[in-house]
Amino acid sequence: MPITHRRVGLLVPPANPVAEPETTYLLNAFRTVHTARFPVMGGPLPTRLKAYNHMLPDIIGSFGGLSLDTVVVGCSGSRYLMRPEEDEASCQALSRRWGMPVATATFATRRILQRLRPRELVLVSPYQPWLTELARRFWRRAGWVVRVVPIQAAGRYAPYEVDPRDLVDQVEHARLAEDAVLLCTGTGMATLAALPPLAAGNDRVLLTSNICGAWWALHQTGDAASDDLPWALRRLASQGLTP
Repeated sequence: MPITHRRVGLLVPPANPVAEPETTYLLNAFRTVHTARFPVMGGPLPTRLKAYNHMLPDIIGSFGGLSLDTVVVGCSGSRYLMRPEEDEASCQALSRRWGMPVATATFATRRILQRLRPRELVLVSPYQPWLTELARRFWRRAGWVVRVVPIQAAGRYAPYEVDPRDLVDQVEHARLAEDAVLLCTGTGMATLAALPPLAAGNDRVLLTSNICGAWWALHQTGDAASDDLPWALRRLASQGLTP
């Protein structure tokens, strides 16, 4: 793969199997993606998510002398412990500290939604119910009416194990509007293969945490020609959301 002069740093949880390959695919023709992972920690999930927020500066610092153009934090769950304005303030503070744009997946998603200005957001969530509720509150506080579509893997909440075919089946079972705005939250849920079936014959806006992070990275580091974008980003561009 040719090395481009634009470099994107990506931060992901230690066992996340999806954020890195999906983001690399979405940016591959335009940017080189460099990944750092949060450390493996014990304890319950809420404790680990809270720790991710506190250690963000150190994880960004782990890139050392590698010159980056921007950093995307590929973890949504940890940010749902915060309010939207706290998430934004944190990104701004990190950007000032490191002298480059830094965004969480949630902050990047807010930027897209602020351009779209939908009345209702359909939150497609593979999280456990308590975390889905925090996500719903986050987006409601950000200004949107939120409808939740819960997603399970083999009858349980396990984001990393959701099969794209099951994702399609469960979303379609919800009978969403033809022009609905969907947000598949969670950078660890595989979504790219599910999007074309969900888009067939309608004008839905299909957002995912990884797509929003990639969109934001492209927006920060220079426009890419719409014709050269991967399908998911090209569809957004056709809906007025060119990076």
